[in-house]
Amino acid sequence: MTTQQMLDDRYGRTPRSRRFWIVFATIGLTIAVAVAGWFALSSSQGSAEASDTGFALVDEHTVSISFQVSVPAGNELACALEALDSEHGVVGWRVVQYPASDAHSRAFTETIPVLSEATTGLVNSCWVP
Repeated sequence: MTTQQMLDDRYGRTPRSRRFWIVFATIGLTIAVAVAGWFALSSSQGSAEASDTGFALVDEHTVSISFQVSVPAGNELACALEALDSEHGVVGWRVVQYPASDAHSRAFTETIPVLSEATTGLVNSCWVP
């Protein structure tokens, strides 16, 4: 009896058959494909991409933000807008909602009130509600 066989007998190890590894690999591959498909499907549905196109300081209490959003046609849209001060603190915040449209890409300009003087305005995020 070899040392390996003695150790296997001592600790109750049995060699796995080739059939076990084929079944194990098949199940693992099936799960991996299902998870990848789920991620691909969930990320493509209801996703919205926003980009800032500009901002203007209307007065010391108001900021105007211009932005463009790409969203699948026929979906409602909501965006969180924010105004920041010179130290990057949030001094104004607003969530705006838009009705569904046939256009894939849309441009908007919104004004938001601020508590103190802002130095910039931007889109924090957009989503399909």
